Amino acid sequence: MVVRLDDSQPVYSLPSLEIPDEEEDAPAPGLSLVRQLGSASRTKYNQQQLKRVVGALQLPEIIFGAAALSSIYNEDSHLSGFTPVRTVRLALRYGINAFDTSAYYQQSEIVLGTALKALETDFPRSSYKLMTKCGRYGSTRADFDYSPTTIRASVQRSLKRLNTTYLDAVYLHDVEFIATQVGARVAGDPTLALNEKKAEYGLVEGEEGKVWGEGDQKILDALAELRKMQDEGIVKAVGITGYPLPTLLRLALLALHTPPYKPLDVLLSYSHLMLQNTAFAEFAPHFRDRAKISQLLTASPLNMGLLTPKPPAWHPASQELRDAAKQASSTCAQWDGGLPNVAVGFSFRKANELSVPTVVGLSNPREVHENVRVWREICEGKEEKELERLAQEQEVLKVFDNLKGWSWASPPSKLL
Repeated sequence: MVVRLDDSQPVYSLPSLEIPDEEEDAPAPGLSLVRQLGSASRTKYNQQQLKRVVGALQLPEIIFGAAALSSIYNEDSHLSGFTPVRTVRLALRYGINAFDTSAYYQQSEIVLGTALKALETDFPRSSYKLMTKCGRYGSTRADFDYSPTTIRASVQRSLKRLNTTYLDAVYLHDVEFIATQVGARVAGDPTLALNEKKAEYGLVEGEEGKVWGEGDQKILDALAELRKMQDEGIVKAVGITGYPLPTLLRLALLALHTPPYKPLDVLLSYSHLMLQNTAFAEFAPHFRDRAKISQLLTASPLNMGLLTPKPPAWHPASQELRDAAKQASSTCAQWDGGLPNVAVGFSFRKANELSVPTVVGLSNPREVHENVRVWREICEGKEEKELERLAQEQEVLKVFDNLKGWSWASPPSKLL
């Protein structure tokens, strides 16, 4: 369950024994997420380094998706042991030094903050970036609160949970639940809003600063409160997240064309740069050139678990898309790592082409090693392996051919 702002907070303490440090806790040799500058070092793994960074926020190419450090994806027994801190430590040793979480992700902030506190000798606060979200505290629209008072209280709670005095980025979470509805809330191809349906979705030139209703004003007020905290030094970057790309673009333009006429610092999109749907690639130039956003991120290369052997029951995909995902999994049965491996590699390549980092959920050290292994394959581009991977991707893309670029309606009707 999501912990309400006024509820008592759960506590996650590490077992009293020393944190295990075994062979699986060491990075595998190979291409690094960081490039070495010299021999000076603070620790065995944390050498003086020139990071492979992306965008204005100087983020690593892989970002640790800390929703995995919650009961959304794992049992409490998993979260209360050493696995979370070992996972975080291994990620940091590899150079995955940025973390994405949210007040909505149940106990994620608490578990992550506990792990980082335990590792502060080797990895002080200055060695990593923390990004969280506020405004969403449950599944339905009634569980959202974008009032300035709540936004500030949420950020203050996140600071305590994460054991920090500042946050590198704070997003308004899932803005489509609050934004005034402009255009049809239907499933389909979101890129149509960039062309023949531009007027329907409020994206025509000259209307960028139009407040379409009460919801839009609530978002502007919430952003204003985050900007105040930015001026206070509590928040370094301000942004928004959500699913429907036309809504994200409209709100990004609204923020830019409303006093104080500043662009959003950062924007996070999910499930739109992966095997079945790459619509984010079409929107990225508009976010950058028209909305003037200097840092874009993409998340969920596995489409919130749909591109795995066991998709979650709560996933909003249509039955047709679920069936296609099941077929895609069978298509990858003989591939080392299966469909998840193919999907993550595809997203890493597309993200690299767009110069955006990818947020990937990491539950345990094995998943850290596996994601770095795939990232290395993509970056190294060894011809034989690359050709094999591209051929496997094409087989999967054929499965999704009739559903290519299809996005579900968000918010779903049942959550309104």
